[in-house]
Amino acid sequence: MSTDAPAFTQISYDVDDRVATITLDRPDRLNAFTPTMARELIAAYDRADADDAVRAIVLTGRGRGFCAGADLGRGGASFDPTDPQRAADRAGVGTIGGVVRDGGGTVTMRMAALRTPVIAAVNGPAVGIGATMTLPADIRLAGASARFGFVFARRGLVPEAASSWFLPRIVGVSRAMEWAATGRVFDAAEALDGRLVSRVLPDDELLGAAYAIAREIADNTSAVSVALTRQLLWGMLGAPSPWDAHRADSAAIAHLGQGRDVAEGVTSFLEKRPPAFPDTVSDDYPGHVLPHWPAPPADLTD
Repeated sequence: MSTDAPAFTQISYDVDDRVATITLDRPDRLNAFTPTMARELIAAYDRADADDAVRAIVLTGRGRGFCAGADLGRGGASFDPTDPQRAADRAGVGTIGGVVRDGGGTVTMRMAALRTPVIAAVNGPAVGIGATMTLPADIRLAGASARFGFVFARRGLVPEAASSWFLPRIVGVSRAMEWAATGRVFDAAEALDGRLVSRVLPDDELLGAAYAIAREIADNTSAVSVALTRQLLWGMLGAPSPWDAHRADSAAIAHLGQGRDVAEGVTSFLEKRPPAFPDTVSDDYPGHVLPHWPAPPADLTD
């Protein structure tokens, strides 16, 4: 296992056999979210997405919780943009619409732009940003002990991290509004019923299941195909009509059909052997098929 990542203090980053594991690592605080954690998560996603040796990412939390939400160490000033300490902690995150960017949103928008698939393995409490940071993940698994809460209305806030876009698309607007308007914490069974997660597993089987999915991706698929598929599936959620998808699909198939990975995929199938796909995302991703998604708005500044 490689551990040559930059020096992280509130997360850990490891790569083993083409799977990166990003672990929220403040177990004494139930992995409460901080500006430092936000910066480190973005750096970890940058690192994973730039590494052709990483084919999938598993996101989880250390200890008995995934993430208990934002660190409220500043008390009533925890979300006040005029608080000097908060302003200092968030220096450099940039602005959008004339105000400082929401810290959770800086993380989820970076995750949304990934070309590497993300599997969230949610162990224990996932509350506030602990829940919303998982929404751009491609697959969410929950341990039996997982608890979720979109508790913002109980703190006088609104759901952040672009969750007003992600959550209704995942669970439907009615369920999203029920959870967001009540702010109540609910269990893994309700999360499964509401399609927030795709599976609930015994806690001791959670990571194993996440890694099994990651291995399926790493061992059997084309990196370029998976990267483009991820961008297409997310990007088409906001498309006006299926013709937009048809246009993008046609461009993708026309391009990929001439390439080495398709030749290898078909040949290996006919020869009844495992594929050895030669293309890499860094060199062979067809950027003309779908502009990098999500493209930042014109008023986003760093």
